[in-house]
Amino acid sequence: MPDHLHVLLQGDKPNASLPDFVRNFKQRSAYAFRQHAGDPPWQRSYYDHVLRKDENIREIARYIFENPVRKGLIGDFREFPFSGPPESLNLFA
Repeated sequence: MPDHLHVLLQGDKPNASLPDFVRNFKQRSAYAFRQHAGDPPWQRSYYDHVLRKDENIREIARYIFENPVRKGLIGDFREFPFSGPPESLNLFA
């Protein structure tokens, strides 16, 4: 997406920290971005949503993948070059 990022992730340790992950991600990506394009695109804060047990992770993932389609950027989410690794698209084959 040209103006925001969706990430679906799961901590792999009991002490996994979303704020630490976001800070680290923003720091590393901002450094790389600065090398090629100037000021990084990140705002100071972020919006998060913790999935509840009754929420279907496949439906949430599908919502994320369909976001560029809803925005009119592409006709099929499989066409979007920034949707993550190709094997992740197999969830919806």
